[in-house]
Amino acid sequence: MRQQIATKTGTGSSNVLAMDTYISPFNVGFGVVATGTVTYTIQHTFDNVQTVASPVWFSHPTIAAKTDNQDGNYAFPVAAIKVLVTAGTGTATATVIQAGVA
Repeated sequence: MRQQIATKTGTGSSNVLAMDTYISPFNVGFGVVATGTVTYTIQHTFDNVQTVASPVWFSHPTIAAKTDNQDGNYAFPVAAIKVLVTAGTGTATATVIQAGVA
């Protein structure tokens, strides 16, 4: 899969990155670069973001309330990923790569 990028400056949610849940095994790696003063959380949903108006978002178990550069992964399927900035005026940029997609 080509890299997908979700970025958010200031508080709020980034654009949503949809994953391909039909890839097996499902493997997604990501890295987040924090610039300036920012507190962010990586979130995921199991809802189809193309058909569900208000998806339910869950925070990543280890990349939550972070203020520095972080990396992590999803070894099990999620439908979509986003960055939630909860404080600060800086920027959090997540680069996401899903294995198995050309």
